[in-house]
Amino acid sequence: MSVTVKVSVRALVEYVYRSGSIDDGFRTLTTLQEGTKVHQLVQQDYEEHDRKEVPMEGGISFEELHIVMDGRCDGLLLLDGALTVEEIKSTRGELAFIEEDSYPVHWAQAQCYAFMHVRQEGLERMQVRLTYVQVDTQERKHYLRTYTLTELEAVMRHLAAGYAPYARLQLRHAEQRGSSCRELRFPFDAYRQGQRKLAGAVYKSIADRQRLFAKAPTGTGKTISTLFPAVKAIGEGELQRFYYLTAKTITRTAAEEAFERMSSQGLHLWSATITAKEKICFQEELRCRKEHCEFADGYYDRINEAVLDVLTQETRLTREVFERYARKHRVCPFEFSLDTAYLADAVICDYNYIFDPRVSLKRQYEEQKRETALLVDEAHNLVDRGRDMFSAELSKAPFLQLSREHKRSLPSLAAAAKAVNDFFLSLRKSYPSDQRSVVQEACPEALHPHVEAFAAEAEKTLAGMPPGGGEAAQLLLDTYFAAQSFLRIAGYYSEAYITYAELGKSDVRLKLLCLDPSGLLRQMTKGYRSQVFFSATLSPLPYFREMLGGEADDYVMSIPSPFRKEQLDVRLLPVSTRYRDRAATKGIIAAALHQLLQEHSGNVLVFFPSYEYMREVLETWMETEAPQRARILVQQSGMNEEEREAFLASFQSDDERSTVGFAVMGGIFSEGIDLTGDRLTGVVVVGVGLPQIGLEREIMKEYFDRTGRNGFDYAYVYPGMNKVLQAGGRLIRTEKDRGTLLLVDDRFLQAKYRQLLPEEWKPAKELSVTRGR
Repeated sequence: MSVTVKVSVRALVEYVYRSGSIDDGFRTLTTLQEGTKVHQLVQQDYEEHDRKEVPMEGGISFEELHIVMDGRCDGLLLLDGALTVEEIKSTRGELAFIEEDSYPVHWAQAQCYAFMHVRQEGLERMQVRLTYVQVDTQERKHYLRTYTLTELEAVMRHLAAGYAPYARLQLRHAEQRGSSCRELRFPFDAYRQGQRKLAGAVYKSIADRQRLFAKAPTGTGKTISTLFPAVKAIGEGELQRFYYLTAKTITRTAAEEAFERMSSQGLHLWSATITAKEKICFQEELRCRKEHCEFADGYYDRINEAVLDVLTQETRLTREVFERYARKHRVCPFEFSLDTAYLADAVICDYNYIFDPRVSLKRQYEEQKRETALLVDEAHNLVDRGRDMFSAELSKAPFLQLSREHKRSLPSLAAAAKAVNDFFLSLRKSYPSDQRSVVQEACPEALHPHVEAFAAEAEKTLAGMPPGGGEAAQLLLDTYFAAQSFLRIAGYYSEAYITYAELGKSDVRLKLLCLDPSGLLRQMTKGYRSQVFFSATLSPLPYFREMLGGEADDYVMSIPSPFRKEQLDVRLLPVSTRYRDRAATKGIIAAALHQLLQEHSGNVLVFFPSYEYMREVLETWMETEAPQRARILVQQSGMNEEEREAFLASFQSDDERSTVGFAVMGGIFSEGIDLTGDRLTGVVVVGVGLPQIGLEREIMKEYFDRTGRNGFDYAYVYPGMNKVLQAGGRLIRTEKDRGTLLLVDDRFLQAKYRQLLPEEWKPAKELSVTRGR
């Protein structure tokens, strides 16, 4: 009995025909929009009887498999009386470098359509035309071949034989996955308070194809409460796959541990973690060329075997698993993880793989998205991350340097760089010499032609460059990518953007700043079956629903804390931490820390709004007696992974001396870490976390005021208080934890700030400081 396997033509031919090496040398790539324009350009020359974008479906039997292919043929036309399938490909490279047999995969794609058509129409032969179009010049290059039915059948058997091992693996896995997902029970003895409610809401959102915003406090068990219902939805046929998106490595670890727990109870599901390239690369230097890396050399010749091996032997595809199999098969671990992620049932990765237009996973097909859910952990981080992803900037200095360095050797490139530099120079001269910034609502349209011309010249130069090239080549490459990013973001420019320039004496920096990322975040999630945004600090909920691209009919829920009020002793020191008052109050704060440690045994984390303020209070506190009895740790800017782990490892429950850690709000230690039990029994939060006043924040404030919202709250209060909630949330992580939380700022007494505090933090007992400086 034959078993039917469905696959798109493109996925089939790309799987079977991929070969060669990874090469990080410059490659001229076309965007989806450019490819569409090229197709339309060619198709507009079709005759009346010719057809374009023709949907096709057909099958080929191979042993016990019946492989059903489907796709859309670019063109079905008559050429000199011969029925012809046309496959159109766009390129920004030189057509002279593309020979008839340069890309067998392109021929294979066209041959599939020809096979399906001759089978359907009962023909004996068919003509195939491969058309390449240069995007910038619109120059075309054609290759024409004729195939008999017998020849096309031979091609199909070759494709089927190449695809069969993976098809069989998929079939076996689908059967095991379905039954294991259906039979899986909640992997803990009982649900925590609020956990069943959250899990039910996630499942319903997936089933109803809805967006959900969930505020779920620390201790709810958000990770398993979102992963478990998504797994069950796969088992019930409501979902095919999902992404678990995070901002930090530690939350990815929690997701991996949840999959490990479910796997130990019988779950058979492929979960893949994507680790950043610079972290997982085996080489000391990131140089993805076959001349420099054995794992890049011949990568595509070995990757299918590596993927089949790992998916046959493993289900939890963590960084360690990818590294082990990458060494076994001599393939790049990062590219290996990406290739496998496209096949996985669950993918754990950073936000940018879905939301960032520069690095998002682009090989997803629309039909896949329709059966894919997004689970966005710690979603409060996505507002500022979204602003960064959808903003772009250019500086004058690199263009001036390139125009000088290449004036004689590459005059066309130098002239294009000089034109961009001249625009910046003109901008600088059009304002008084003492003016340091300028803000305008419009996108700088006059700059675009110059940046486009530079990008085109840079492409030609980079495409012809030999490997290596040194610092000069790197400067050109970096400036090219900055130019391309600028042009891409300019395409998104709307009323949610502002343009500002920082005017220095020798340099000018121009930025397209995304003030409100909500529209673009909504656009990036369009097509996915369901999106679940969740966090312990999604407060105020209406603000985050709006800023994350939500709409009025989205599902919204807020779960109360699962912990008892007596687990947390909340105190308040109502002194001013405003910048102008810090010198006067730092002695009181230092004294309060001294008093807290006298009354309180155990480890403490103290969070400040800035490194400078942290150092000021630390210096004052060091003059008291308390430091002599404690181990003192201080967060440093730019700590690496080993330094972070050493910092956290110092918080032990069995030490005779207390550990006191000084850190910054919104930093690496203020969210996503679990110091449970006696490892952490006190947290001090100094200030209400307001971002530092600066040009960008003031622009945001004015924008939100102008659009009918409270600009100060949107630009300062809500982001700041979110940092407070995250820092304070480090304290009580489990049902057994107890501790003291000290809030330091008189603004916590104001209604605006008090109403943003969790109910379990109210009322706070005022701390009476008995000594100070």
